[in-house]
Amino acid sequence: MRLFTAVYPSAEALAHLELALAGVGGASVADPGRGLRWVPPEQRHVTLVFHGEVPDGAVPDYVDALGDALADVPPFELALSGGGTFGGRTLWVGVAGSVDDLRRAGELAQDAAVGASGLPAADRTSGRPHLTVARASARATVPAAAGRRRVDSARGGTRGPRGREADASPLVPWARALAVYRGPSWRVDAVHVVASRLGEGRSGGPLHEAVAEVPLAGAA
Repeated sequence: MRLFTAVYPSAEALAHLELALAGVGGASVADPGRGLRWVPPEQRHVTLVFHGEVPDGAVPDYVDALGDALADVPPFELALSGGGTFGGRTLWVGVAGSVDDLRRAGELAQDAAVGASGLPAADRTSGRPHLTVARASARATVPAAAGRRRVDSARGGTRGPRGREADASPLVPWARALAVYRGPSWRVDAVHVVASRLGEGRSGGPLHEAVAEVPLAGAA
């Protein structure tokens, strides 16, 4: 199975982000156009460790080791804040608050994966922790209204071939609006181990299935 370890925002934080996106994109959030795919709100998460393809039999040992590793990590507060794109192809929202605690949880999860059963473990918190909101293909288009906003917001963008490619992305209006976004804080009291089945979810996206929820220290 394809596996990752993550934390999930609260329902309030996800709803707040959805309202903010609707305020920027209007109808194009519901009708994004060809080649643009929004991550379903219930699948939006902050990845701690990406494991890739792992054997089913190795997962129980990892979950046990993860529980031991996180037993002394207290709950902490995060908020979604800021945003941008990776190369104009991926729209993301950043993370603020107790980011050091988030990184510590990621490091412990990585150590647990490698030490428990030799699972692959690509750390996703040492650079820029983020939540992916949408992805665009190279031929993505958007409805006309959103397209006009895209052209206006792209003026004065980064020069050069790569800069022009990013500025031409339909994700630009959302990225620039999210740069000043700040959502409500939520309490992280558990880490989730999730299986991802490519192509089996909504609109050909991945299907996420919960494997385990590992509580932090003192969490009910």
